[in-house]
Amino acid sequence: MIYKGHVHKFGDDINTDEIIPARYLNTTDKTELAGHCMEDTDKDFSKRVRPGDIIVAGRNFGCGSSREHAPIAIKAAGIACVIAESFARIFSRNSINIGLPIVESPDASKDIKKGDTVSVDTVKGVIKNIARKKSYKFEKYPPFMRKIIRAGGLMAQLKKHK
Repeated sequence: MIYKGHVHKFGDDINTDEIIPARYLNTTDKTELAGHCMEDTDKDFSKRVRPGDIIVAGRNFGCGSSREHAPIAIKAAGIACVIAESFARIFSRNSINIGLPIVESPDASKDIKKGDTVSVDTVKGVIKNIARKKSYKFEKYPPFMRKIIRAGGLMAQLKKHK
């Protein structure tokens, strides 16, 4: 699976409250969550993001609470993939469970700039920075994870095989 998009860049330790502020946790409406995604960190994020865009962040992305609202808001906003130096463990798990591809790559995280266009190949384990003509390797997704992502998440994958 290949994802290609425009980069939105964030720093280290972006927590789940910054991804989706707690004041919006009383809804499960994906469209509403998308409209408030990252608003306390970047108030115009939801206005600028386009389907297929990619978030690139520093270390420990998604730290904080275990809420699934955070990756749901990111995915519903149109983000195709998140690249970071590292992810909080529960955010990583929640992301795969809802079908949001995430990739750990310290080199890509540090080198890719806001506004770059990148492609992410989860089969080959390669990120290409098209603007800067650079490539970065990461641990490719195993087949079972690609199936979960392709199905739209773990529950969707399980329903397919009932």
